[in-house]
Amino acid sequence: MLQVKQINTEDTYQIRLEVLRKNIPKPFKFDGDFDKDTIHLGAFKNNKLIAISSYMKVSNSNFKGSQYQLRGMATLEEFQGIGAGKAMMEKSFSMLRDKNIDCIWCNAREIAVSFY
Repeated sequence: MLQVKQINTEDTYQIRLEVLRKNIPKPFKFDGDFDKDTIHLGAFKNNKLIAISSYMKVSNSNFKGSQYQLRGMATLEEFQGIGAGKAMMEKSFSMLRDKNIDCIWCNAREIAVSFY
């Protein structure tokens, strides 16, 4: 059974490194990670953190209204395809709806576009 809950910024780093930055020389610590409005979610299976996602209050001129950006969503390879990403997104929709957010947007790698 999957459980999604809010996690600390530092809890995202290992999965970001392992999944998003593997063999890619880009930072795994993001601007905005520690902003008071930033939300980090983790998906757990049998009490093991298997997936992470971060949501940052950032405006993009391509969209209207109050916005958050989804950044750094990643699931450990052996747990991909079991619905962790979907569960985190559903939790984020609920949390951000309560904050009266109009839009959630993201940038995605070409390989991940079909997921979103």
